[in-house]
Amino acid sequence: MTWPILTALSLAALAALHFWWRGRFARARQAARSEVEALQDEQRRAAQQIQTQQEVLFNSMVEGLLLLDERGRIQLANRAFASLFGVTVDIRGRTLLEAVRLHELAELVSSLDSQKQVLGYELKLSGLSERWLQINAAAIFNGNGERHGTVLVFHELTRLKQLESARQEFVANVSHELRTPLSLIKGYVETLLDGARDKPEVATKFLQTIDRNAERLKLLIEDLLTISELESGRVKLNLQAVTLGPVVAKVFEDFKARADAKSMRLINQAPDLAVRADADRLEQVLGNLIDNAIKYGRAKGTVTVGGSARDDGQVEVFVQDDGPGIPPEALERVFERFYRVDKARSREQGGTGLGLAIVKHIVQGQGGRVWATSEPGIGTTFYFTLAQGTSTLQQPLL
Repeated sequence: MTWPILTALSLAALAALHFWWRGRFARARQAARSEVEALQDEQRRAAQQIQTQQEVLFNSMVEGLLLLDERGRIQLANRAFASLFGVTVDIRGRTLLEAVRLHELAELVSSLDSQKQVLGYELKLSGLSERWLQINAAAIFNGNGERHGTVLVFHELTRLKQLESARQEFVANVSHELRTPLSLIKGYVETLLDGARDKPEVATKFLQTIDRNAERLKLLIEDLLTISELESGRVKLNLQAVTLGPVVAKVFEDFKARADAKSMRLINQAPDLAVRADADRLEQVLGNLIDNAIKYGRAKGTVTVGGSARDDGQVEVFVQDDGPGIPPEALERVFERFYRVDKARSREQGGTGLGLAIVKHIVQGQGGRVWATSEPGIGTTFYFTLAQGTSTLQQPLL
């Protein structure tokens, strides 16, 4: 009886040992699986964090960024790229032509098969307004020298192009404005030297013309220096409370002789309101506007200066004439440098083409706004606003 019992006990012990090891193995395997899963979860979280950081980095870039795979399909396009091209949907997985429909851009990418990289490529975008982009592009290759993808970086050039165009136009206009009086002066001087100086009547007439054109040159150079200082912000404004009425009266006195020469009346309707302004610059603004009104107004007409307080704490000032007026399409451009509604008449009157541009810079530098209204055949009114005067302080002209 003992042997069977021992055998049974042994088998029971072996069975218990088997199940114990089996349970321990199962627990160990579960622990290992949990550890692997935890490691995988950690790796996924790390990868997701890296991807999120990359997206934040790419979307914080001012430049547009585009990444293409080996098939030429978009893998990544940052927020700046979407803004530059007006993209409002997810374009990942699409080709360039499907996403932005620009053959010139697709051809640029294709050219990287041979060029490897393209730097400083300028792309003109047509639309409601002309826009320019600078593109730097490079092909990405793997260790075997196979094309693995493409990266393109886009930089907005529109503002630089506009500034360059404005600079070129400014230089051309200045050259033209300087050349005209200089040519006249040189021509009359040569004529005098050739013998006209011996004829008193002719010599006097020529010298008067030379003096007139020299004065025109002087005014042009002074206006160029003024607008250069205004645009650079080097001019300091002594902002203080200035009573409007007396300033208008003073400027009218300066222009009385010119108004009398055209039998024009100068009417001061300016209220005794204080405006916050630089007194000298305010005189310059009124002087340029009144000068224009006399210059282009009709003979025996009137020039009126007035103003009123507004509910927003601003004082609105106007300078009105009853001349031929300005065409509607020209009203928005009259404050541009060298812009003239009637070029022939403006040059005949001796204007520099900078007066209204100077007015605009001075008024805006004092926190105001300037604009014009006109009705052809009836007259033109120029308006500007300034804050009501309360205090005195120094401020740079922006």
